[in-house]
Amino acid sequence: MDRKVTINKLLAVLFLLSATFTAMAQSKEKEKVKHLPSIMLGVTGQKYVGYIGSHTNVSPLLDTRLGYFLSVEQRFGKVLGVEFVGSYGKLAGTDNQTNISGVTATSAGTTTQYYGNMQAQVMQGQLMLVANFDGIMKADPAVSPFIKAGVGYMMFNTYSDLKDNTGAAYLYQTDGSIMAIHTVSTGTSSVPTPSLVPTKRDYTYETKITSGGSLVIPFMLGLDFNFGKHMSSMIGAGYTMCLSNMIDGSGKGANAGFITANIGLRYEFGKTTESSGNDPYKGVDFSSIDHLDADGDGVPDDKDMCHGTPKGVKVDEKGCPLDADGDGVPDYLDHEPNTAKGNKVDGFGVTLDEKAMAQHQKDWENEAPERSKEFNVKPGVEYLKKVEEAAKKANQGKFNASKIPVELRSADINKDGYISADEITKTIDSFFEGSGDFTVEKINKLIDYFFEQ
Repeated sequence: MDRKVTINKLLAVLFLLSATFTAMAQSKEKEKVKHLPSIMLGVTGQKYVGYIGSHTNVSPLLDTRLGYFLSVEQRFGKVLGVEFVGSYGKLAGTDNQTNISGVTATSAGTTTQYYGNMQAQVMQGQLMLVANFDGIMKADPAVSPFIKAGVGYMMFNTYSDLKDNTGAAYLYQTDGSIMAIHTVSTGTSSVPTPSLVPTKRDYTYETKITSGGSLVIPFMLGLDFNFGKHMSSMIGAGYTMCLSNMIDGSGKGANAGFITANIGLRYEFGKTTESSGNDPYKGVDFSSIDHLDADGDGVPDDKDMCHGTPKGVKVDEKGCPLDADGDGVPDYLDHEPNTAKGNKVDGFGVTLDEKAMAQHQKDWENEAPERSKEFNVKPGVEYLKKVEEAAKKANQGKFNASKIPVELRSADINKDGYISADEITKTIDSFFEGSGDFTVEKINKLIDYFFEQ
Protein backbone atom coordinates (compact mmCIF):
# COMPACT_ATOMS: atom_id res chain seq x y z
CA MET A 1 0.00 0.00 0.00
CA ASP A 2 1.55 3.38 -1.01
CA ARG A 3 2.26 6.13 1.49
CA LYS A 4 -0.47 8.51 0.24
CA VAL A 5 -3.18 5.88 0.69
CA THR A 6 -2.01 5.14 4.24
CA ILE A 7 -2.03 8.84 5.16
CA ASN A 8 -5.55 9.27 3.76
CA LYS A 9 -6.78 6.39 5.88
CA LEU A 10 -5.19 7.74 9.03
CA LEU A 11 -6.63 11.22 8.45
CA ALA A 12 -10.11 9.77 8.02
CA VAL A 13 -9.88 7.78 11.25
CA LEU A 14 -8.39 10.72 13.21
CA PHE A 15 -11.23 12.96 12.04
CA LEU A 16 -13.80 10.50 13.35
CA LEU A 17 -11.90 10.20 16.62
CA SER A 18 -11.77 13.99 17.15
CA ALA A 19 -15.51 14.27 16.51
CA THR A 20 -16.18 11.53 19.06
CA PHE A 21 -13.95 13.08 21.75
CA THR A 22 -15.56 16.51 21.20
CA ALA A 23 -19.02 15.03 21.75
CA MET A 24 -17.82 13.25 24.87
CA ALA A 25 -16.36 16.49 26.28
CA GLN A 26 -19.59 18.39 25.65
CA SER A 27 -21.69 15.73 27.36
CA LYS A 28 -19.37 15.23 30.37
CA GLU A 29 -21.18 15.84 33.63
CA LYS A 30 -19.83 18.25 36.21
CA GLU A 31 -18.28 16.62 39.22
CA LYS A 32 -18.40 17.76 42.82
CA VAL A 33 -15.50 17.02 45.16
CA LYS A 34 -16.44 16.27 48.76
CA HIS A 35 -13.62 16.80 51.27
CA LEU A 36 -13.27 15.01 54.58
CA PRO A 37 -11.78 16.87 57.59
CA SER A 38 -8.06 17.66 57.72
CA ILE A 39 -5.76 18.19 60.69
CA MET A 40 -2.60 20.33 60.79
CA LEU A 41 0.25 20.71 63.27
CA GLY A 42 2.62 23.64 62.96
CA VAL A 43 5.06 26.19 64.34
CA THR A 44 4.72 29.96 64.23
CA GLY A 45 7.11 32.86 64.78
CA GLN A 46 5.38 35.79 66.58
CA LYS A 47 6.48 39.45 66.79
CA TYR A 48 4.57 41.66 69.22
CA VAL A 49 3.40 45.06 68.01
CA GLY A 50 2.35 47.33 70.92
CA TYR A 51 3.44 50.15 73.19
CA ILE A 52 6.33 48.30 74.81
CA GLY A 53 8.78 47.50 72.05
CA SER A 54 8.00 50.62 70.03
CA HIS A 55 10.93 52.57 71.56
CA THR A 56 13.99 50.55 70.70
CA ASN A 57 17.19 50.85 68.70
CA VAL A 58 17.88 47.13 68.27
CA SER A 59 16.59 44.59 65.77
CA PRO A 60 12.92 43.69 66.30
CA LEU A 61 13.83 40.06 65.61
CA LEU A 62 15.33 39.90 69.11
CA ASP A 63 11.79 40.00 70.49
CA THR A 64 10.43 37.29 68.17
CA ARG A 65 9.07 34.27 70.03
CA LEU A 66 7.88 30.81 68.99
CA GLY A 67 4.38 29.41 69.18
CA TYR A 68 2.74 26.08 68.35
CA PHE A 69 -0.66 25.42 66.85
CA LEU A 70 -3.07 22.60 66.06
CA SER A 71 -5.95 23.09 63.63
CA VAL A 72 -8.85 21.14 62.19
CA GLU A 73 -10.43 22.22 58.92
CA GLN A 74 -13.63 21.12 57.20
CA ARG A 75 -14.30 22.27 53.66
CA PHE A 76 -17.94 22.54 52.67
CA GLY A 77 -17.66 23.89 49.13
CA LYS A 78 -15.43 24.21 46.12
CA VAL A 79 -13.55 27.11 47.73
CA LEU A 80 -14.75 27.81 51.28
CA GLY A 81 -14.05 25.97 54.51
CA VAL A 82 -14.10 26.46 58.27
CA GLU A 83 -11.06 25.95 60.50
CA PHE A 84 -10.67 25.82 64.28
CA VAL A 85 -7.19 26.74 65.54
CA GLY A 86 -5.79 26.24 69.02
CA SER A 87 -2.36 27.70 69.82
CA TYR A 88 0.12 28.37 72.61
CA GLY A 89 3.15 30.64 72.52
CA LYS A 90 4.84 33.76 73.80
CA LEU A 91 4.94 37.46 72.90
CA ALA A 92 7.73 39.84 73.92
CA GLY A 93 8.71 43.50 73.72
CA THR A 94 11.70 45.54 74.84
CA ASP A 95 12.24 49.32 75.18
CA ASN A 96 15.82 50.62 75.51
CA GLN A 97 15.85 54.16 74.24
CA THR A 98 16.60 57.61 75.72
CA ASN A 99 15.14 60.66 74.00
CA ILE A 100 16.32 64.20 74.73
CA SER A 101 14.13 67.06 73.46
CA GLY A 102 13.82 70.83 73.93
CA VAL A 103 17.58 71.56 74.03
CA THR A 104 18.33 75.35 73.81
CA ALA A 105 21.17 77.70 74.68
CA THR A 106 19.72 78.19 78.13
CA SER A 107 18.10 74.80 78.69
CA ALA A 108 19.48 71.30 78.77
CA GLY A 109 16.20 70.04 77.47
CA THR A 110 14.01 67.18 78.65
CA THR A 111 15.27 63.63 78.90
CA THR A 112 12.72 60.86 78.40
CA GLN A 113 13.75 57.30 79.12
CA TYR A 114 12.04 54.24 77.65
CA TYR A 115 13.37 51.20 79.47
CA GLY A 116 10.95 48.39 79.93
CA ASN A 117 10.37 44.82 78.88
CA MET A 118 7.70 42.18 78.97
CA GLN A 119 7.03 38.62 77.92
CA ALA A 120 3.50 37.25 77.78
CA GLN A 121 2.41 33.63 77.75
CA VAL A 122 -0.59 33.48 75.42
CA MET A 123 -3.12 30.79 74.62
CA GLN A 124 -5.68 31.24 71.83
CA GLY A 125 -8.70 29.66 70.22
CA GLN A 126 -9.72 30.94 66.78
CA LEU A 127 -12.53 30.22 64.33
CA MET A 128 -11.44 30.98 60.76
CA LEU A 129 -13.21 31.20 57.43
CA VAL A 130 -10.87 29.78 54.79
CA ALA A 131 -10.83 30.42 51.04
CA ASN A 132 -8.90 27.66 49.23
CA PHE A 133 -8.17 28.34 45.59
CA ASP A 134 -7.24 24.81 44.50
CA GLY A 135 -10.90 24.25 43.56
CA ILE A 136 -10.71 26.78 40.73
CA MET A 137 -7.39 25.52 39.42
CA LYS A 138 -6.51 22.27 37.68
CA ALA A 139 -7.27 19.03 39.52
CA ASP A 140 -4.96 18.43 42.50
CA PRO A 141 -2.45 21.24 41.81
CA ALA A 142 1.02 20.96 43.34
CA VAL A 143 0.78 24.46 44.83
CA SER A 144 -2.41 26.31 45.78
CA PRO A 145 -2.96 29.66 47.58
CA PHE A 146 -5.36 30.34 50.44
CA ILE A 147 -6.69 33.25 52.55
CA LYS A 148 -8.00 33.04 56.12
CA ALA A 149 -9.80 35.49 58.39
CA GLY A 150 -11.81 35.03 61.54
CA VAL A 151 -12.32 35.82 65.22
CA GLY A 152 -10.97 34.34 68.42
CA TYR A 153 -10.14 34.81 72.08
CA MET A 154 -6.73 35.06 73.70
CA MET A 155 -5.77 34.62 77.36
CA PHE A 156 -2.46 36.09 78.54
CA ASN A 157 -0.20 36.16 81.57
CA THR A 158 2.44 38.88 81.30
CA TYR A 159 5.75 39.06 83.15
CA SER A 160 8.66 41.51 83.20
CA ASP A 161 12.39 41.21 83.88
CA LEU A 162 12.82 43.83 86.64
CA LYS A 163 15.57 42.26 88.79
CA ASP A 164 18.96 40.70 88.24
CA ASN A 165 19.98 37.24 89.37
CA THR A 166 20.63 38.47 92.93
CA GLY A 167 17.14 39.92 93.26
CA ALA A 168 18.32 43.53 92.99
CA ALA A 169 16.17 45.93 90.95
CA TYR A 170 17.50 47.34 87.70
CA LEU A 171 18.38 51.06 87.75
CA TYR A 172 18.60 52.38 84.17
CA GLN A 173 21.07 55.19 83.55
CA THR A 174 20.77 58.01 81.01
CA ASP A 175 23.57 56.48 78.93
CA GLY A 176 21.65 53.20 78.67
CA SER A 177 23.71 51.26 81.20
CA ILE A 178 22.13 49.33 84.06
CA MET A 179 23.07 49.59 87.72
CA ALA A 180 21.83 47.79 90.80
CA ILE A 181 22.21 48.26 94.55
CA HIS A 182 24.20 45.37 95.96
CA THR A 183 25.35 44.96 99.55
CA VAL A 184 29.14 44.58 99.48
CA SER A 185 32.15 44.90 101.80
CA THR A 186 34.39 47.89 100.99
CA GLY A 187 37.92 48.80 102.08
CA THR A 188 39.14 47.28 105.35
CA SER A 189 35.69 47.26 106.84
CA SER A 190 34.02 43.91 107.21
CA VAL A 191 30.64 45.54 107.56
CA PRO A 192 28.55 45.11 104.34
CA THR A 193 27.21 48.37 102.96
CA PRO A 194 24.84 49.09 100.07
CA SER A 195 26.63 50.08 96.91
CA LEU A 196 25.62 50.97 93.35
CA VAL A 197 27.31 48.52 91.00
CA PRO A 198 27.00 47.78 87.25
CA THR A 199 24.86 44.82 86.27
CA LYS A 200 23.24 43.21 83.24
CA ARG A 201 19.81 41.83 82.48
CA ASP A 202 19.45 38.12 83.09
CA TYR A 203 16.33 37.86 80.80
CA THR A 204 14.46 35.96 83.48
CA TYR A 205 10.92 37.32 83.45
CA GLU A 206 10.29 36.86 87.16
CA THR A 207 7.75 39.58 87.97
CA LYS A 208 4.12 39.16 86.96
CA ILE A 209 2.63 42.50 85.89
CA THR A 210 -0.77 41.63 84.43
CA SER A 211 -3.09 38.90 83.14
CA GLY A 212 -6.41 38.82 81.33
CA GLY A 213 -8.08 38.07 78.05
CA SER A 214 -8.90 39.77 74.78
CA LEU A 215 -10.86 39.24 71.61
CA VAL A 216 -8.61 38.84 68.58
CA ILE A 217 -9.18 39.19 64.83
CA PRO A 218 -6.66 37.07 62.88
CA PHE A 219 -5.87 37.34 59.17
CA MET A 220 -3.54 35.10 57.18
CA LEU A 221 -2.55 34.20 53.62
CA GLY A 222 -0.19 31.56 52.28
CA LEU A 223 0.45 28.56 50.07
CA ASP A 224 -0.30 24.83 50.36
CA PHE A 225 2.18 22.38 48.83
CA ASN A 226 0.54 19.05 47.99
CA PHE A 227 2.86 16.05 47.86
CA GLY A 228 0.56 13.07 48.26
CA LYS A 229 -3.03 11.91 48.26
CA HIS A 230 -3.46 12.92 51.89
CA MET A 231 -0.43 15.05 52.82
CA SER A 232 0.43 18.70 52.26
CA SER A 233 2.62 21.36 53.84
CA MET A 234 1.79 25.02 54.43
CA ILE A 235 3.69 28.29 54.67
CA GLY A 236 1.94 31.54 55.47
CA ALA A 237 2.12 34.97 57.06
CA GLY A 238 -0.47 37.00 58.88
CA TYR A 239 -1.42 39.60 61.45
CA THR A 240 -3.58 39.20 64.54
CA MET A 241 -5.22 42.32 65.96
CA CYS A 242 -5.94 42.28 69.70
CA LEU A 243 -8.80 44.40 71.03
CA SER A 244 -6.79 45.42 74.09
CA ASN A 245 -3.73 47.52 74.99
CA MET A 246 -3.15 45.73 78.31
CA ILE A 247 -1.22 42.73 77.00
CA ASP A 248 2.13 44.41 77.74
CA GLY A 249 0.81 45.80 81.07
CA SER A 250 1.26 49.43 80.03
CA GLY A 251 -2.33 50.30 79.13
CA LYS A 252 -0.88 52.87 76.73
CA GLY A 253 -1.17 53.38 73.02
CA ALA A 254 -3.56 51.80 70.57
CA ASN A 255 -4.71 48.20 70.66
CA ALA A 256 -1.86 45.75 70.36
CA GLY A 257 -1.32 42.95 67.85
CA PHE A 258 1.33 40.63 66.53
CA ILE A 259 2.79 39.50 63.20
CA THR A 260 3.03 35.77 62.47
CA ALA A 261 5.07 33.59 60.13
CA ASN A 262 3.78 30.01 59.99
CA ILE A 263 4.74 26.59 58.71
CA GLY A 264 2.66 23.44 59.12
CA LEU A 265 2.07 19.87 58.03
CA ARG A 266 -1.50 18.83 57.14
CA TYR A 267 -3.14 15.41 56.83
CA GLU A 268 -6.46 15.20 54.96
CA PHE A 269 -8.51 12.13 55.78
CA GLY A 270 -9.64 11.89 52.15
CA LYS A 271 -11.95 13.26 49.50
CA THR A 272 -14.56 11.73 47.23
CA THR A 273 -15.88 12.76 43.84
CA GLU A 274 -19.62 12.89 43.31
CA SER A 275 -21.31 13.28 39.92
CA SER A 276 -23.98 15.97 39.73
CA GLY A 277 -25.98 13.87 37.26
CA ASN A 278 -26.81 10.23 36.65
CA ASP A 279 -23.78 7.98 36.79
CA PRO A 280 -23.99 5.51 33.87
CA TYR A 281 -21.58 3.18 35.67
CA LYS A 282 -23.33 3.22 39.04
CA GLY A 283 -23.62 -0.30 40.41
CA VAL A 284 -20.98 -1.71 38.04
CA ASP A 285 -18.53 -4.03 39.76
CA PHE A 286 -15.32 -3.11 37.95
CA SER A 287 -13.32 -5.62 39.98
CA SER A 288 -15.13 -8.44 38.20
CA ILE A 289 -14.38 -7.20 34.67
CA ASP A 290 -11.00 -8.95 34.58
CA HIS A 291 -12.83 -12.27 35.02
CA LEU A 292 -15.44 -11.85 32.29
CA ASP A 293 -15.93 -14.66 29.78
CA ALA A 294 -18.11 -13.21 27.04
CA ASP A 295 -18.28 -16.35 24.86
CA GLY A 296 -18.69 -18.74 27.82
CA ASP A 297 -15.93 -21.11 26.72
CA GLY A 298 -14.36 -21.26 30.21
CA VAL A 299 -11.36 -19.05 29.35
CA PRO A 300 -11.45 -15.43 30.74
CA ASP A 301 -11.50 -12.73 28.07
CA ASP A 302 -8.11 -11.33 29.10
CA LYS A 303 -6.55 -14.73 28.28
CA ASP A 304 -8.84 -15.74 25.40
CA MET A 305 -7.05 -15.72 22.04
CA CYS A 306 -10.24 -16.61 20.12
CA HIS A 307 -13.14 -14.42 21.20
CA GLY A 308 -16.68 -15.24 20.13
CA THR A 309 -16.36 -19.04 20.18
CA PRO A 310 -19.83 -20.59 19.49
CA LYS A 311 -21.57 -22.05 22.52
CA GLY A 312 -20.72 -25.70 23.23
CA VAL A 313 -17.55 -25.81 21.12
CA LYS A 314 -14.60 -27.38 22.92
CA VAL A 315 -11.53 -25.15 23.24
CA ASP A 316 -7.89 -25.41 24.31
CA GLU A 317 -6.22 -23.45 27.17
CA LYS A 318 -6.03 -20.36 24.92
CA GLY A 319 -9.77 -20.38 24.27
CA CYS A 320 -9.43 -21.47 20.63
CA PRO A 321 -11.58 -24.29 19.11
CA LEU A 322 -9.86 -27.68 18.90
CA ASP A 323 -8.31 -28.74 15.59
CA ALA A 324 -7.44 -32.44 15.83
CA ASP A 325 -5.91 -32.84 12.35
CA GLY A 326 -4.06 -29.51 12.49
CA ASP A 327 -5.30 -28.31 9.10
CA GLY A 328 -6.23 -24.87 10.45
CA VAL A 329 -9.98 -25.52 10.38
CA PRO A 330 -11.60 -26.05 13.82
CA ASP A 331 -13.16 -29.47 14.36
CA TYR A 332 -16.69 -28.08 14.56
CA LEU A 333 -16.33 -26.66 11.01
CA ASP A 334 -14.17 -29.43 9.56
CA HIS A 335 -15.91 -31.56 6.87
CA GLU A 336 -12.81 -33.76 6.57
CA PRO A 337 -11.69 -34.51 10.17
CA ASN A 338 -8.65 -36.61 9.24
CA THR A 339 -6.89 -34.52 6.61
CA ALA A 340 -3.37 -35.73 5.88
CA LYS A 341 -0.69 -33.59 7.44
CA GLY A 342 0.54 -30.84 5.13
CA ASN A 343 -2.44 -30.86 2.75
CA LYS A 344 -3.99 -27.54 1.78
CA VAL A 345 -7.66 -27.27 2.64
CA ASP A 346 -10.57 -24.95 2.00
CA GLY A 347 -12.66 -23.18 4.64
CA PHE A 348 -14.43 -26.45 5.49
CA GLY A 349 -11.22 -28.47 5.96
CA VAL A 350 -11.51 -30.30 2.63
CA THR A 351 -8.28 -30.97 0.71
CA LEU A 352 -7.74 -28.58 -2.24
CA ASP A 353 -6.08 -29.05 -5.62
CA GLU A 354 -2.84 -27.11 -5.09
CA LYS A 355 -2.38 -26.06 -8.72
CA ALA A 356 -5.86 -24.56 -9.07
CA MET A 357 -5.57 -22.97 -5.65
CA ALA A 358 -2.24 -21.32 -6.51
CA GLN A 359 -3.61 -19.82 -9.73
CA HIS A 360 -6.70 -18.50 -7.97
CA GLN A 361 -4.61 -16.94 -5.20
CA LYS A 362 -2.29 -15.32 -7.72
CA ASP A 363 -5.16 -13.79 -9.68
CA TRP A 364 -6.84 -12.49 -6.53
CA GLU A 365 -3.64 -10.98 -5.05
CA ASN A 366 -2.83 -9.25 -8.32
CA GLU A 367 -6.15 -7.47 -8.11
CA ALA A 368 -5.88 -6.54 -4.37
CA PRO A 369 -3.75 -3.32 -4.73
CA GLU A 370 -6.12 -2.00 -7.41
CA ARG A 371 -9.17 -2.71 -5.22
CA SER A 372 -7.57 -0.98 -2.20
CA LYS A 373 -6.54 2.04 -4.28
CA GLU A 374 -10.03 2.46 -5.72
CA PHE A 375 -11.53 2.31 -2.19
CA ASN A 376 -9.31 5.17 -1.00
CA VAL A 377 -10.34 7.31 -3.96
CA LYS A 378 -14.08 6.65 -3.46
CA PRO A 379 -14.55 5.08 -0.01
CA GLY A 380 -17.98 3.70 0.77
CA VAL A 381 -19.94 0.66 1.90
CA GLU A 382 -21.24 0.06 -1.65
CA TYR A 383 -17.72 -0.46 -2.98
CA LEU A 384 -16.86 -2.76 -0.08
CA LYS A 385 -19.90 -4.90 -0.89
CA LYS A 386 -18.87 -4.98 -4.53
CA VAL A 387 -15.44 -6.34 -3.53
CA GLU A 388 -17.12 -8.79 -1.15
CA GLU A 389 -19.36 -10.16 -3.92
CA ALA A 390 -16.37 -10.67 -6.21
CA ALA A 391 -14.39 -12.39 -3.45
CA LYS A 392 -17.18 -14.82 -2.62
CA LYS A 393 -17.67 -15.62 -6.28
CA ALA A 394 -13.96 -16.26 -6.79
CA ASN A 395 -13.73 -18.48 -3.73
CA GLN A 396 -17.08 -20.19 -4.35
CA GLY A 397 -18.20 -18.94 -0.96
CA LYS A 398 -15.62 -21.02 0.87
CA PHE A 399 -13.21 -19.32 3.28
CA ASN A 400 -10.82 -20.54 5.95
CA ALA A 401 -11.50 -18.92 9.33
CA SER A 402 -8.03 -19.86 10.57
CA LYS A 403 -6.43 -17.56 7.97
CA ILE A 404 -7.88 -14.50 9.67
CA PRO A 405 -5.17 -13.02 11.94
CA VAL A 406 -5.93 -13.81 15.58
CA GLU A 407 -6.18 -10.13 16.54
CA LEU A 408 -8.84 -9.54 13.84
CA ARG A 409 -11.00 -12.64 14.40
CA SER A 410 -13.48 -10.87 16.69
CA ALA A 411 -14.60 -8.88 13.62
CA ASP A 412 -15.81 -12.11 11.98
CA ILE A 413 -19.14 -11.83 13.78
CA ASN A 414 -20.97 -14.68 12.00
CA LYS A 415 -17.91 -16.97 12.15
CA ASP A 416 -18.00 -17.82 8.43
CA GLY A 417 -14.28 -17.24 7.93
CA TYR A 418 -14.80 -14.05 5.89
CA ILE A 419 -14.69 -10.39 7.04
CA SER A 420 -17.66 -8.79 5.27
CA ALA A 421 -18.44 -5.12 4.58
CA ASP A 422 -21.22 -5.17 7.18
CA GLU A 423 -18.88 -6.64 9.75
CA ILE A 424 -16.32 -3.88 9.11
CA THR A 425 -19.07 -1.26 9.58
CA LYS A 426 -20.23 -2.85 12.86
CA THR A 427 -16.65 -3.08 14.13
CA ILE A 428 -16.04 0.63 13.47
CA ASP A 429 -19.37 1.50 15.15
CA SER A 430 -18.44 -0.51 18.25
CA PHE A 431 -15.05 1.26 18.33
CA PHE A 432 -16.70 4.68 18.61
CA GLU A 433 -19.20 3.35 21.15
CA GLY A 434 -16.31 2.11 23.26
CA SER A 435 -17.65 -1.44 23.37
CA GLY A 436 -15.07 -3.22 21.20
CA ASP A 437 -11.42 -4.15 21.54
CA PHE A 438 -10.29 -2.47 18.30
CA THR A 439 -7.84 0.44 18.14
CA VAL A 440 -7.13 2.81 15.25
CA GLU A 441 -4.17 0.64 14.24
CA LYS A 442 -6.26 -2.55 14.27
CA ILE A 443 -9.01 -0.90 12.18
CA ASN A 444 -6.39 -0.02 9.54
CA LYS A 445 -5.17 -3.64 9.57
CA LEU A 446 -8.77 -4.86 9.27
CA ILE A 447 -9.39 -2.73 6.18
CA ASP A 448 -6.13 -3.91 4.61
CA TYR A 449 -7.00 -7.54 5.32
CA PHE A 450 -10.46 -7.11 3.76
CA PHE A 451 -8.83 -6.51 0.37
CA GLU A 452 -6.31 -9.32 0.85
CA GLN A 453 -8.69 -12.15 1.83
